[in-house]
Amino acid sequence: MSKTTSDDAAVLARLSTLDRFLPVWILIAMAAGLLLGRFVPSVQGALDAVQIDGTSLPIALGLLLMMYPVLARVRYEDMSRVTGDRRLLWLSLVLNWLIGPLLMFSLAWLFLAEYPALRTGLIVIGLARCIAMVLIWNDLACGDREAGALLVAINSIFQIVAYALLGTFYLTILPGWLGLDTQDVQFSTWDITKAVLIFLGIPLVAGYLTRRVGLRVKGRQWYDDKFAPRIAPFALYGLLFTIVVMFALQGEAITGDPASVVRIAIPLLVYFAIMWGVSFAAGAGAGLGYPKTTTLAFTAAGNNFELAIAVSIGVWGVTSGEALTGVIGPLIEVPALVALVYVSLWLRRRYFSREPT
Repeated sequence: MSKTTSDDAAVLARLSTLDRFLPVWILIAMAAGLLLGRFVPSVQGALDAVQIDGTSLPIALGLLLMMYPVLARVRYEDMSRVTGDRRLLWLSLVLNWLIGPLLMFSLAWLFLAEYPALRTGLIVIGLARCIAMVLIWNDLACGDREAGALLVAINSIFQIVAYALLGTFYLTILPGWLGLDTQDVQFSTWDITKAVLIFLGIPLVAGYLTRRVGLRVKGRQWYDDKFAPRIAPFALYGLLFTIVVMFALQGEAITGDPASVVRIAIPLLVYFAIMWGVSFAAGAGAGLGYPKTTTLAFTAAGNNFELAIAVSIGVWGVTSGEALTGVIGPLIEVPALVALVYVSLWLRRRYFSREPT
């Protein structure tokens, strides 16, 4: 059996049990939340008893827990080693911060023009560039780990600087230029900025300091091989906890309109397919080679649903349609990007087989 064929067969086997069955866990969390909301009606009062800037403390902790392990795994110290390939950096910036948000904006208005809350939630997702699960998909597809770490770090920092401004542009300014109705979109730039600073800024600083101290005290091998794998599952625990809480509070809205899940899923699937395909073609056309091409494709196609959920909850509330859109996102993203891992490995076997390994 060839190496690439064995890679194909081993894709799911290389995922942890938690990662491999993430769509199942998400569905179970949704069901648990619906049951909790139905049979424990006092849950909303309990969750809102203590708040952080309008967001209940348990939800805020869940959101922070989603972000911290991912940002503690980023190899910030490797950034200077990878910055030599300017083609990769420029392509990533263009794909992530120009093409990606514009594509999601277009799909949101194309598929959800009559559903302003869902449309806004989809645009918020498009602005949240991937910093989490992309590291898993990149490894499974045999991408360049150091390049992946660099692009994740850049996306993390860029989101803190530019997310709120881009949100204002895509939610109000651009629709206004195009003559689209945005009277039903209520938010402030400061609200988005505040949510990003809290739910991305705090775990980014904590993750960076954790890695820096861990490398200095225990060394890189211990940190990457022992510590990072131990904290990694807590990101998904935080996501599942947040889903349970949100569905407990959104129960009536969801069961009363299950078609919303389908409405959200269709543009997301179209987005993943187009964004990944365009990015892979761009990397291959630029002569980046397979490892960096597939890294470029997955970092451009994936989205930071954790941040999108945090912003939606912080700005529009936990029971909003915007927050619901963010929660549905991982349910669609996981199987879609697992399928694209197989496509990536097939393309490597078909078109990159002569590259040195």
